Amino acid sequence: MPHSILWSLVLTLHLVSIILWIGGGAYAVIILRPSLRLLDATQRNSVHLQTLARFFKVLTHVIPTALITGWLLIIHEGGFANAPWTTNLMQLLGIIMAVLFVMMYTGPYQKARRSIRPQPSVFDSIRSRVLLIVALGVLAVLSACLGHPFA
Repeated sequence: MPHSILWSLVLTLHLVSIILWIGGGAYAVIILRPSLRLLDATQRNSVHLQTLARFFKVLTHVIPTALITGWLLIIHEGGFANAPWTTNLMQLLGIIMAVLFVMMYTGPYQKARRSIRPQPSVFDSIRSRVLLIVALGVLAVLSACLGHPFA
């Protein structure tokens, strides 16, 4: 396999991971959460928990893939010492997003999962954290765009 094809595949994995991470979060906050209001409380909690379980399971694979492929690309482009500030900003935002996910997963999500009748405030806490992760993800994408030389 030629060298450029390998790095194109690494970049593809990186971009697909980022798309799933940010896009999935945006879907959960913008589309899913408001749509759940159509259901009664028991159904809403059940659908919300099942959806979060699936999404978070995907993220446990997507987040490490995004970080590792990002670091591989940095190494390929000359290493961490030569990375431009936009790449370092992207890296910082990605690490913050990952930490926020772990905190959300081990905190409010576990509380909602273990509760017999999760309170709306727990889901609101999850929603606000997902929204923050999405906002940071958009900033990371902006950073990528700022670092891309346009002809």
